[in-house]
Amino acid sequence: MTKRLKTASLIAMIAAALCAGTLSARQLSLTVRSTTCRGFCNQKTLPCPNILGCGCVIQPGFTTGVCNFIAAKPAK
Repeated sequence: MTKRLKTASLIAMIAAALCAGTLSARQLSLTVRSTTCRGFCNQKTLPCPNILGCGCVIQPGFTTGVCNFIAAKPAK
């Protein structure tokens, strides 16, 4: 009975170690994405972050602008 208990506890510890290793490997492989739409931009060399609704707002007469959320045009 003691041998079975030792074997079961050893298997449980190995399974726990393998699960912990898998979870930490998954966490390390995730890429962190920025959720902010900030910074300076221009249309050629310095784009805004690839976030839905984020775009480069350039005022007339300027070559650079700022990244900001752009509202969609209403459907006609």
